[in-house]
Amino acid sequence: MEKKNTRQILTSVLTIVVLILFSIFLFSNRDQIQKLGHYGYPGIFLISLLSNATIIFPVPGVLITSAMGAVFNPLWVAVTAGCGAAIGEISGYVAGAAGKFVVEDKDWYEKIMDAMRKYGGWIILILAFIPNPLFDLAGIAAGVLHIPLWKFLLFCGIGKILKMLVFSYSGFTIFNYFAP
Repeated sequence: MEKKNTRQILTSVLTIVVLILFSIFLFSNRDQIQKLGHYGYPGIFLISLLSNATIIFPVPGVLITSAMGAVFNPLWVAVTAGCGAAIGEISGYVAGAAGKFVVEDKDWYEKIMDAMRKYGGWIILILAFIPNPLFDLAGIAAGVLHIPLWKFLLFCGIGKILKMLVFSYSGFTIFNYFAP
């Protein structure tokens, strides 16, 4: 039994280290990631996915969404970016599923877990909609609680698409206001 626990801990630590290293890589290459916007909707999807795949280190994907909303159809920019963002957030979910032991002794842990047990989907949706760096906590909590991945992606996707609608239409509106 102890060998199984040791293996689980090593697997969890390795998963978290890989996610953090991936986040550092994406953060340090954020200028290169932004160049993907030249590839249209697939580029927007990839920028959004990579921007949201980071844990701890934010990459400003919503700024690209605003700019792309001025160039492409803002509705499809929002849908594309929102779907990419939701898929990118799987990294936080995986970190929570793999590393429960890392967060369970923290002061905020029980408060978040209680709230997620009670209002899980709605908390995911609201935090996905509001631009904030705390969404990783919702993803981690969802992973720890083993909320079904489809449910996490559904609520996260709705929230992210709604947020991207605001940013893409803002870019569209600002561009059209200042365009001759």
